[in-house]
Amino acid sequence: SVEKEGCPSCHPVETTICSGHCITKDPVIKIPFSNVYQHVCTYRDLSYKTFELPDCPPGVDPTVTYPVALSCHCGRCAMDTSDCTI
Repeated sequence: SVEKEGCPSCHPVETTICSGHCITKDPVIKIPFSNVYQHVCTYRDLSYKTFELPDCPPGVDPTVTYPVALSCHCGRCAMDTSDCTI
């Protein structure tokens, strides 16, 4: 669903996301200050669609932009496009 502050309702939209299983490794020997990066299913290419919310009051921009996955891959989590947890 998309919503915007100042507009009275939210509306469902259809989009595609990246999710799924990626092969990961957990080293047997832990070395201090060694960075081991686990791969996650993340966006390779994406585009953006725009939806216009109905019933927004005058003076409120009714447009909302949301991402659409075009392709995915297993790689390091990109903080700017994904919800990465540590």
